[in-house]
Order: sequence, then structure tokens, then C-alpha cells
Amino acid sequence: MDIEEVLKWTDEEVLAKTGKHLDSLQKSILEGVWQHQNYEEIAKNNHRSYDHVKKEAWKLWKLLSDVFGEDVKKSNVCSLLEQAELSNISVVDVDSVQIAVSYGNINICDKNTRSHSPPPTPQTKDRSPIINLTEAPEITNFYDRTTELSTLKQWILEANTRLITIYGLSGIGKSAIALKLIEQIQTEFDYIIWRTLNNLPTLSTLQTELKQFFFQPQQTPLPTIIDYFRTSRCLVIIDDVQNIFKSGQIAGQYLTDYEDYGKFFKQIATSFHYSCLILLCWEKPREITALEAENRPVQTLHLQGLREQAEEILREKRLTDEEKWSELIANYQGHPCWLNIIAATINELFNGSVFHFLAQNDVYLGEIEPLLETHLERLSESEKTVSYWLANQAEAVDISQKPANIELSKSEIWQAIQSLGRRSLVERKEMGERSYFQINSILKQYIQSQKISNYPQ
Repeated sequence: MDIEEVLKWTDEEVLAKTGKHLDSLQKSILEGVWQHQNYEEIAKNNHRSYDHVKKEAWKLWKLLSDVFGEDVKKSNVCSLLEQAELSNISVVDVDSVQIAVSYGNINICDKNTRSHSPPPTPQTKDRSPIINLTEAPEITNFYDRTTELSTLKQWILEANTRLITIYGLSGIGKSAIALKLIEQIQTEFDYIIWRTLNNLPTLSTLQTELKQFFFQPQQTPLPTIIDYFRTSRCLVIIDDVQNIFKSGQIAGQYLTDYEDYGKFFKQIATSFHYSCLILLCWEKPREITALEAENRPVQTLHLQGLREQAEEILREKRLTDEEKWSELIANYQGHPCWLNIIAATINELFNGSVFHFLAQNDVYLGEIEPLLETHLERLSESEKTVSYWLANQAEAVDISQKPANIELSKSEIWQAIQSLGRRSLVERKEMGERSYFQINSILKQYIQSQKISNYPQ
């Protein structure tokens, strides 16, 4: 089998699955690897830099992994393509009929016809998607998230990302952006369903609900969710995922009898299909990091506060002193829920004047405090120790030096900071070649203003 046959067949498969041909550099990378060239040789032959070729090769292996449902990389691409072509190409051509061998089955079909997996488009373009959003929250206001929406759409519609986690503080806008996303891409799917874990359904219960939704009377029932994900293009949003994680433990540890959710999420990420599962959560699930490290079709969006878009909130509340709005937004990190609460306070106590409110020189928390407490209640003892320590530092800290007054090992401190980061409670700052860490400024204000017995002094 020569490289021209392999390139032609691979290009056809990529076109059938994505609607796009391989570009010239992608073909050159495949040809070079087939001829046992390294990336430096391929770069030289194509008059490109080594870094550029290496980056494009990584994208190519990810593309081929999605197309063939295998973990494709430089070390195995030749053997995988050869095996895939032999198992799929037509082997006999008699007049206008050919016998095709595909995964052990013999099919008789028209000449030049090949059976492919479902394309990344709904089965019937003129059919409206079947949608169930009965468990989705009602969103009365949506504040501009153009950049984040563009990223999500690119991941789903172009990169065929199978598992997406949107995580961030409560009230930051995770549900709102997911609902706006559905509004913009619903015609690309056959089925769309929103489910919440607020009432702690077991995985078995959730899967039964999903299969009942996907099953239509004119169809044959399928045994697993993955089967439905493969035969139709489905978009599933699971909200309040943090509810199946333990409180008082490092972030992302499952409750007893809920560990199978982690296996389910991994199955969604590692099985070949054109559907997508979106998780909405206060904290990033632990297994997501491992899946991302394996270059799986998995992405994470850490949703943070609004910037100038937050001015819309203050405008809706009819606050005055517009020249001070940016300072107010910065003080409350552009968090839409917090800003709505503070804007109501400014109207009640300062007649809508942002200037007079800021003149008090305090970051007032008021009704934000109960929201912060719900996050703090979930922390492990080591996280509470580290968060109190960080709250009493004037600046971001270098964690390479273990603080003398903390009875935790360096490893425990690092684990706690990593976990706090996955909860959106600790932020990382890059200074030169080093990373420094600081606690969320609003949480810092709260800890400093409270005498909390379970925070070590």
C-alpha cells in the first residue's frame, strides 16, 4: 500500500466526517511520518518552523482521532490508517455493483458508495430539534458574553468537542450562557435536553430519563446513551453537578454511590460520536483534568466576571455617577449577581449614587455574605487553613516557600491551593517566570471581617 492511496482514502474519510479536505501541510505531515521523517525534516521540506509543524501535527492527530474513533498519534498513525483502510475499502468491483467489507459485515451497494458514520449535522435538516428545557432555570437577563459564546460554538460545531465543563462561582452566569448557546445552535442538533442534579438523581435514574427522551415511537429502543449519541446528534446539559461532590473534601470527590458519574463522563469523552455533553458546576470535576491531558475532545470554560458589559446592570438599576461605575464593577469583580445585589443596596441607602457609596472606603458585602458562606461550607479543613492564610497576606504569594505558621506539609498546601482554584476561590498571577497565588478579593474581605471559629488564627 503506497502513501498516495493512504492520503486519498484518509482525505475522503475526513471530508465525509467534517465536510473539509485535508490541507497541503496536513498531507505533507502524513506523508513525512509515513516515510519515517521527524518533525524537523518535515518542517524543512515545507519551509515551515519546527514549532509550527509540531503544533499542526498535534491538531492533525486530534482530527484523525475524532474521525476514526481511535487515539491517533505520531507513533501509531501509519498502522492505524493501514488497518482502517483495509477494513473499510471496497475489495471487489463488478460492473455497477461492488461488495464492501466493513467491520466484518458484507454489504452490497451501488458503485462508489461507502457507508460512513453520521455526519456532524442533524439527521434531517428541515426537521425541528426535539427540545426539553423543563428543568432549566428561567433567565430574565442575559449580559453580553460574545467571546465565551464564540469559543463554545467553535468547540462544539467545528472541533466536535464531546464533553465541555463550564464552571465558576454561583450566580456568575453559567446557566444563562448555556441557554443562550442553545438558542444559537439548536438547529445543529436532533435532540436537546437540560437536566439538573439538584435532587441528586442516581446515574441509573438520569440515564433512564435521557433514554426515554431520546426514544421516539417510530424508532427501535437502544441499549445505552452512547448508542443514542452515535445515531443522532444530541446536546445534553447537566446543571448543578457540584451537588454530587462531597462537602468537606478536596474539590471534585464524588458522594458515595455517585462515583459512576465520573465513569460516565469519561465514557462520553472517549467514545466516538457527534453529540455533546455540557456540565455546569461550581467546581471543576477532577477527572476532567486527566482527560484534557490525554488530548481528548474535552474542553473547560472557567466563567468569570463581566467587564464593561456589567455597566448594563448598573444602567438597568438607574445608578448615577457613571464615571465611577468601572471602579464599582472592579470592586465586585464584574460578578452579575453580586452587582445586582449591591446596586439594590446603593438605591436603598444612597439614592442610587455610586460616588457616595464608594466614598465609604469599604467593600460592603451585605446580602452577598450568605452566597459566600455556601462556598466556604464545602471546603476541606486544609482548604480552610490555606484560605485564611491567603486572606491575611497583603499580596499574592509564592507557594514554593512553606509558611512557618501552618501545620500542613508543602504537598498539602499545594493540593489545597489547586482545589481552591478549581472552586474559583483562588486566582493565579504570572510574574516573570513564576506563578503567585491570591485568594478571591471578595472572599478575602469576608474572611477578614468575620471571626469564624473553624478558620485557624
